[in-house]
Amino acid sequence: MPDRPSVLFVCVHNAGRSQMAAAFLTHLAGGRVEVRSAGSAPAATVNPAVVEAMAEAGIDISAESPKILTTEAVRASDVVITMGCGDACPVFPGKRYLDWKLDDPAGQGVAAVRPIRDEIRRRVQGLIGELLPDRG
Repeated sequence: MPDRPSVLFVCVHNAGRSQMAAAFLTHLAGGRVEVRSAGSAPAATVNPAVVEAMAEAGIDISAESPKILTTEAVRASDVVITMGCGDACPVFPGKRYLDWKLDDPAGQGVAAVRPIRDEIRRRVQGLIGELLPDRG
């Protein structure tokens, strides 16, 4: 791993799970990890229930917007974490790929998003421990 590892979170719409994961990693790693998120079929906006659930956790993602998954984003990342994008994510040798099975917050209210948010936070904290073991 380089001095500053890079992580790409990918889900279909880049409006929920990958946005929450990117926000938590950015917040909790304090700039020690380069963070990207993208979607194989991005939505027009981030899910409002996701924005609200993250605000409850003290993280403002209201200015974020869904981004399209590009080959360049995958190539530039050390770790690629998919969350339901299936085969849409290109695979390159030398990258670490993880698939996080998480419920999709699409169409859900904030009450349904909270447990997904909390599970993503738990997984991101574990990821930080792996990426930055002496600084975690």
